[in-house]
Amino acid sequence: MIYTLGGYSEVGGMDAEKQLALENASAAGAIPSESLDLDIGGMTCAACAARIEKGLNRLPGVANATVNLALETAKVVYSPGELSEADVVRKIEQLGYKAARKIEQDQQERHRLERRGRTFAFAASAILSLPLLWAMVGHFAFLSGLPVPELFMKPWFQFALATPVQFLIGWRFYEGAYKALRSGSANMDVLVALGTSAAYGYSVYQTIRSWTEPHAHDIELYYETSAVLITLILLGKLFEAMAKGRSSEAIRSLMKLQAKTALVVRDGEELVVPVEDVAKGDLVVVKPGEKLPADGVVEEGLSTVDESMLTGESLPVEKKAGDAVFGATLNRNGRLLVRATKVGKESALAQIIRIVEEAQSSKAPIQRVADVISGVFVPIVVGIAVLVFLVWLLAVRPGEWSAALEAAIAVLVIACPCALGLATPTSIMAGSGRAAELGVLFKGGEHLERTQAVDTVVLDKTGTVTNGLPMLTDLHVADGWDRQEVAVWILAAEKASEHPLAEAIAQGLTDAGDVRRIEPETFAALPGYGVEATAEGRRVLVGTRLLMSERGVDVAGATARMERLEAEGKTAMLVAVDGTYAAIVAVADTIKPTSRAAVERLKKEGLRVVMLTGDNERTARAVASEAGIDEIVAQVLPEGKAEQIRKLQAEGRKVAMVGDGINDAPALATADIGMAVGTGTDAAIAAADVTLMRGDLNGVVDAISLSRRTMRNIRQNLFWALAYNVIGIPIAACGLLAPWLAGAAMALSSVSVVLNALRLQRAKIG
Repeated sequence: MIYTLGGYSEVGGMDAEKQLALENASAAGAIPSESLDLDIGGMTCAACAARIEKGLNRLPGVANATVNLALETAKVVYSPGELSEADVVRKIEQLGYKAARKIEQDQQERHRLERRGRTFAFAASAILSLPLLWAMVGHFAFLSGLPVPELFMKPWFQFALATPVQFLIGWRFYEGAYKALRSGSANMDVLVALGTSAAYGYSVYQTIRSWTEPHAHDIELYYETSAVLITLILLGKLFEAMAKGRSSEAIRSLMKLQAKTALVVRDGEELVVPVEDVAKGDLVVVKPGEKLPADGVVEEGLSTVDESMLTGESLPVEKKAGDAVFGATLNRNGRLLVRATKVGKESALAQIIRIVEEAQSSKAPIQRVADVISGVFVPIVVGIAVLVFLVWLLAVRPGEWSAALEAAIAVLVIACPCALGLATPTSIMAGSGRAAELGVLFKGGEHLERTQAVDTVVLDKTGTVTNGLPMLTDLHVADGWDRQEVAVWILAAEKASEHPLAEAIAQGLTDAGDVRRIEPETFAALPGYGVEATAEGRRVLVGTRLLMSERGVDVAGATARMERLEAEGKTAMLVAVDGTYAAIVAVADTIKPTSRAAVERLKKEGLRVVMLTGDNERTARAVASEAGIDEIVAQVLPEGKAEQIRKLQAEGRKVAMVGDGINDAPALATADIGMAVGTGTDAAIAAADVTLMRGDLNGVVDAISLSRRTMRNIRQNLFWALAYNVIGIPIAACGLLAPWLAGAAMALSSVSVVLNALRLQRAKIG
């Protein structure tokens, strides 16, 4: 299902329904009396987020607590009469994590330091593990010719290399495992700590034997098993840190839209004040080219205002006394005197910012298959290992501790979660890498994971389905007039205007290349009507029906053609020369050449396709028809767009929203998957989960197709990772698998998982 959002309004302004909806944007929802945003440190998996969330929601006075693992944040709504901020922070610290009030700059610095720390840890672990891996490879018969330095084979040397990897670099896994076990759960940290400790501990035992039994020939060391496992897991963690979403950029981009100062009339004097000092009821002067500092009502003046940053409409809206205007919009070409009615958090822009913040901090349940499996897998493996140890010690070889220990260690080593831990991240890394080659950027593995479930695609119109700018589409000259001469006069009149429609007409005529360029002798802009100019002694009018009517121009012969053009979603204007109808020109935001083909591809993938737009229904249907889109919802403002997404989700739909404008940011953040066209605004791109760098809707199909392939690959990896354990554990339990063979099998399972994931790099899409 594809929806199209966006579009542009007709000359004459936004309709009453849209005006009313935008004016009442601040009524989108009540803000809780006390809401606390926290940065959380120390989370490693979904179980950590769930544990913190559960603990906070149990506190008396907490109305709701939501923890976002991807953003490493928590949002707590609480009653200040029963609870304080310190109580909330103390509870999180009691659970074993760090918490501090969210500060944007601190969060950015923390993420930078985290990435740097993970890079250093991986590099150090890789350097220390390389000699151990070299020594292990030297044991394989088919690599017997590989020279292995004698030092690498010394137990004490391997012990010296593996110990810092195990207990300094790998301490984070012990810490995470302790937190999980303390709360009665198990996660990947438990598996990593258990598997590496088993291999390391057995190797230490064998190292001690090498000292106490210098002539023993059955010394087997598995330091490389633990060290290499830790190194690979750290590599996955590094990529995870690098791929984290940067949602705060969306908020910063929205905040930058606001005016910094305002020219306020107080006691008959015009004063420049910071925008924060503008009060409700103030009279504000807005000059051409300035941003409006607050929502309000025009009391005096006539101008056009660019509202595209709020509404997504590419054409400015005519404003006159009595019309509503909105903060952060741009006054194009006239002085306005505005009475401020909504300031600060009440403004439409502030409400859009609030919607984005709430959507991005809300709970998004992401299924972590490996964590779910590990929660059951760990106690089963531990139980099997203990049982094997007792059976061997008491029944198979009574009293032989070494045999019982080796059998139990073989079970633990074969069950080492290297393949299980690599199953998901390697596929996600390969899939996202291939996607990047196709111009599709996923901001994190969780987004690549969720995209495969999408069954409904919602498209923004302006700049997404369409090119995003009005373009000259038609020039029809009345009988008896010379087309070239009329074009020259129109160009002379329109090139002096700053109106986007005039600019589109002038650009279109200029691009034609065969139209003479002359300067008008006189020019006058007629806001709300059109333009009037004198060129080569001819009086030229370009504008609306009303303008022609007021000047007594008979345009009856153009009515039918004008209605046909408007039915096609175009904005048509009439041209009169010396008081006589001479031509009709039309502009429209044309669809991109690839849009129709992309829509067909989406339908073939079984996706429901709908168009959601802020434009009027007539224009929306014309564009939808041209793009091959069957369903539309028209005249929807930014807050309404997010609500339409929620309605689809309430129907059980998994929704992907595709947009390019700041006005799309709330819907992008609300959707299950937000896709931003790379040619769009920074706020839209930052709020989205996926960026389509080509600015082409084919990227939507590529993203969904690659996500589905990646998830299929992950399921294959998980199957084989577990299959090695299902087959290997019974063999190891029977004593038929030496620990070194168990380590080799574990390594082989990891290699097979990685090789399977690498197939995604050659995936062909389309």
